[in-house]
Amino acid sequence: MNPATNAPAASALYLGETIDELNDGADFLAGLSVADLAHLRGCGRSVTFARGETIFQQGMPHDGIFLIEAGAVRSYYTAPSGREITLAYWTLGHFVGGPELFRGGLHVWSGEAAEDCTLLYLHSATIRRLVERRPQFALCLLEGLVAKSKCYSALVQMLGTRSAAERLVQLLIILSETCGRPDAGRRVIERKITHSELASIIGATRQWVTTTLDRFQQQGILSISRQAIVVERPDLLARLAV
Repeated sequence: MNPATNAPAASALYLGETIDELNDGADFLAGLSVADLAHLRGCGRSVTFARGETIFQQGMPHDGIFLIEAGAVRSYYTAPSGREITLAYWTLGHFVGGPELFRGGLHVWSGEAAEDCTLLYLHSATIRRLVERRPQFALCLLEGLVAKSKCYSALVQMLGTRSAAERLVQLLIILSETCGRPDAGRRVIERKITHSELASIIGATRQWVTTTLDRFQQQGILSISRQAIVVERPDLLARLAV
């Protein structure tokens, strides 16, 4: 639940084979006692970022991680050619800024605020002290890292074994399940997402995504407006994923 609104927290979003594991890691700190959690917050620093602001940048020195307390963060990789691929959108309860935790090194990808964010920043030296002195925090951190490794493993597997069309279909299914509401047998995806954003997640061009979505509309599978993507025939979409 989002404590600010008392509503279900938004799910993380990335390209994977299953929907069930998308939000694994959102509760990686659940093993901490109330006192330990309060101590953790006291060791960190609350920071805010407006939508579109860079939180950390690929190639820049690493010095800590960020726990997401409100909003969403997009992690993305930029190739030498300048082309970007979105790795994931992380939401409430997840952390960003890894995989480095303790020492220096450089960020291997970037993070930006996908919407206005409130984050708890933990410096690398602070994380080391917490791990050395609070074993339960170390265990929680391992849980978070396991969830992250599963995410990026799933992404690599999808990129390596599925065609662009199959990846787009899978992403639409994920969006319809995590961001969609039922409407007379249809699924209305209420999350606003552009063709460029879809392309960045599945590793394709915007033009290809637009052409493929147009074909899906002609087949009666989808209808698309400025407000939403509507999966008119979830059964037909599911068949394309097989």
